[in-house]
Amino acid sequence: MKALLLENIHTDAVDLLRSRGVEVETRKGALDPAELKEALHGVDLLGIRSKTQVTREVLEAHPQLQTIGAFCIGTNQIDLTAATDTATVVFNAPYSNTRSVVELAMGEIIVMARHLTDKNKAMHEGVWDKSAKGSHEVRGRTLGIVGYGNIGKQLSVLAEAFGMKVYYFDTVDRLAMGNATKCDSLDELLQSVETVTLHVDGRPNNANMFGREQFRKMRPRSLFLNLSRGHVVDHEALREALVSGHVAGAAVDVFPTEPKAAGDPFTSPLQGLPNVILTPHVGGSTAEAQENIGQFVAGKLVDYSRYGSTSLSVNFPEVQLDPEIVGTRLLHIHSNLPGVLARVNSVLGEHGINVDRQQLVTKGQTGYLVTDCGNGVTPEVVAAIEALPETIRVATVN
Repeated sequence: MKALLLENIHTDAVDLLRSRGVEVETRKGALDPAELKEALHGVDLLGIRSKTQVTREVLEAHPQLQTIGAFCIGTNQIDLTAATDTATVVFNAPYSNTRSVVELAMGEIIVMARHLTDKNKAMHEGVWDKSAKGSHEVRGRTLGIVGYGNIGKQLSVLAEAFGMKVYYFDTVDRLAMGNATKCDSLDELLQSVETVTLHVDGRPNNANMFGREQFRKMRPRSLFLNLSRGHVVDHEALREALVSGHVAGAAVDVFPTEPKAAGDPFTSPLQGLPNVILTPHVGGSTAEAQENIGQFVAGKLVDYSRYGSTSLSVNFPEVQLDPEIVGTRLLHIHSNLPGVLARVNSVLGEHGINVDRQQLVTKGQTGYLVTDCGNGVTPEVVAAIEALPETIRVATVN
């Protein structure tokens, strides 16, 4: 087995994979699709973060690729439909860096409420200004969370601990944490709060969800944060709102276009504005988060390659499997059509293969059949199952 890890994935992932006998190649930066297509020759496991785009063309060019690990929360950089079509199982880290993102958001809310960026700049320029003008506590103030998933919920709890009143809006019906108040629309939230923070996912229909109209509907002198995805905010509109004073401060960690590697040039219309915090997509960039992500996602890649387990897969039917295998475990990925199980078992029966355990799980148009065969599986059996018209991929693990 060979793994290719891009974008400075934590060394814990490298160590874990190598300890399981996987050959690991690492590269510091992201690769564009053409570069990735070339780099994947002979690679079974791919690890990326947020900048590498895994397209259908890349996936179809490498049918040997078994699995992709997104060492981050988002997976919009991967064509998940194409990954499913090519029997490539995708994993991510939905929980490992949530605390780091939440702490950054809470810290930035306090920094903006106290105008600490302006105070810091003045001090570095030799200006002593101890005025309390425009500086506020966050206790007793209102926070609006757009997107109430894992990060939004944790932020909700932490903000309440600071004494803030929390409102939230999500397109999915979410149970409130603590004393948070659910809003029925984004407009209702914008009219209710003094600070707005976005924690939505990167799906295409979230593009430019926050623009001039939404900034106009925010209460005057509000604060704004985006630590989710760069393309969900119109940055020119945000600049206009900041310059006019309608928005009193902003913290932005993600951008529509981001440099591929450290040291590459960066430009934004938000540069040079007072009380604006710009960070280079570091919401989850803490030692603790990166260690957790490295261990978690690498563990998922190993579990699939060694045992066939797809628990917490983003795109595949989920099966949690026993790592103890007696004989051979047959993994059959196929189109979800009637009769597949009967046809596979017919092949096994014809060749005298004994079935010890069997699980079939489906998701959408994809079926995943796992069969433990105590007396092993011959190459002829694998070839016969591969020849079934519904088959997408067959693999065996021992």
